[in-house]
Parts: sequence; C-alpha cells; structure tokens
Amino acid sequence: MKKRERSAAEDIVDRADASLLEIIDHVLNKGVMLQGEVILGVAGVDLVYLRLNALLCAADRLLPARDGK
Repeated sequence: MKKRERSAAEDIVDRADASLLEIIDHVLNKGVMLQGEVILGVAGVDLVYLRLNALLCAADRLLPARDGK
C-alpha cells in the first residue's frame, strides 16, 4: 500500500510550537468547508431537521479584486 504524503496543514497542526494564529491563518488561506446535520425526534418521529453548510475562508478568495478601489 502506498503511504500518503503529509499535507502542509498536517505539518502545521502537528508541530508542538504551532500557535493558534498560525493554524487559523492556514485555514483561512486555504479555506475549509463544514457540513453537518441534526435531526431531533421523539418516539421515532423526526420533528426538527437542521442542515449546516458553511464555507470559511479569507474574503479575497471569494470576491474578485477591484482595481482602483
């Protein structure tokens, strides 16, 4: 089986001296997609269904650059 290469994110997180600021900077620079679901029910009847989709990244990754402003 071929061993998977470590990503830059794993290198940052695994370093003992990595600060929270470095980790947040790396996440915002690359971006991260979060997805989740919550289902609340009673006696086998689903009452509430919540779905979360969130994209976290720096604004300059999503918005085009404006020249002159």
